Amino acid sequence: MSPSATTTAGFVPSDRLKVLVIGGGLCGLGTAISTSLAGHSVTVFEAAPELHEIGAGLQITPNANRLLQGWGLWESLAPVAAAPQQLSIRRFDGRLLAQRLDYDEETKRKYGVPTWCLHRVDLQQALLRRATELGVEIRFGQRVHDIDFERNQITLENGETAVGDVVIAADGLWSAVRNKFLGIETPPKPTGDLAYRVTINVDEIDDPELLEVIQKPGNNIWIGPSRHAVGYNVRNGKLFNMVLLVPDDLPEGVRKQPGNIAEMRKLFEDWDPILTKLLARVEKVEKWKLMHHPPLERLAIDTGRFFIAGDAAHPMLPYFAQGANSSFEDAAVLGHLLSKASSIKELPIIADIYSRIRRERVSRIHSETFVHRDDFHLPDGPKQVQRDELLYNSFTKDDWTHPKIQPWLWSYDAYKATEEEYNRVITK
Repeated sequence: MSPSATTTAGFVPSDRLKVLVIGGGLCGLGTAISTSLAGHSVTVFEAAPELHEIGAGLQITPNANRLLQGWGLWESLAPVAAAPQQLSIRRFDGRLLAQRLDYDEETKRKYGVPTWCLHRVDLQQALLRRATELGVEIRFGQRVHDIDFERNQITLENGETAVGDVVIAADGLWSAVRNKFLGIETPPKPTGDLAYRVTINVDEIDDPELLEVIQKPGNNIWIGPSRHAVGYNVRNGKLFNMVLLVPDDLPEGVRKQPGNIAEMRKLFEDWDPILTKLLARVEKVEKWKLMHHPPLERLAIDTGRFFIAGDAAHPMLPYFAQGANSSFEDAAVLGHLLSKASSIKELPIIADIYSRIRRERVSRIHSETFVHRDDFHLPDGPKQVQRDELLYNSFTKDDWTHPKIQPWLWSYDAYKATEEEYNRVITK
């Protein structure tokens, strides 16, 4: 079943539902698009007064990129995307452990669509434009203060209220709605790591050795004891985005602050000379505390009038590059299930199916994310040697399937999986 065939773009239910989405981030806007394509009326409430350039690069892998294609976003995203032509994993000292030089073609051949590296703000702006084209109402500067689950009513900080047939919370890692849904305070917990995030303009680099690494779009990873670095191009290759994941030293309660460049460079001073030369070009850096929250067991209320999605329900860390991708899967599943609802009477079964489909998959991804982190951060020793051999052997196979979870992760079609589960349930 192709993405374009499963987005229900022409579907108009006999009873158009009014859907309220809390949060205008990637998950919120993706949910608004998929639900609007399902034929419903959608309003998004976003606390920020406008879109801000928060964060930097994102890797959109095939499991999510085929959704963006089906939602009609490829034409606007293609000019600002960078498709990695090669994937290289190096030891911290620069020794090449594994490499694929035909990465983009292999990915498209195996999964039908490429991996794209995008700047977060480019993706969010494209989502916003598409949602607006579809008639979604976006209300910026509208922070949700309270929610009445019995009346399906949200109350904004200014006292205004809104009632919907369905309310979907997609208000991120620090979700206030999650606490109300669970009935207890559940703040995110530190992972013990933080991320330095930096970008380098490729046009400003004249060092031939550096240009060899960053001029042609690729995905470059350096792994070492207790830390690793990832670098890839965004904005059609013109910007080199880097994320450095290191032990957390931010004070308790501080989520983000400007980074000290000298301090950052010192953490990697004995690493690959290519990496240290890149870091020497950095003029500004920010530190982000990496927080996590266990995936929720419950993703909807039994009536099907309230759902929770994205980082509000199961925040993903950057070690596995699946945060945005999982959020788009949530959005697709919700939109496709709501395309089946011609009235609120059909919502309870949709709530059950949504929770079942998403809970199992995101729990596995969440678990694998920490396995991936621990694997990359191994201290030198027997386990590290075994890891390096495994990487080399998997990358030299003609039928490349590294990591072993990749086919399960990237071949996933959220619309197809939802359709199959829905048909299985209703034909019992």
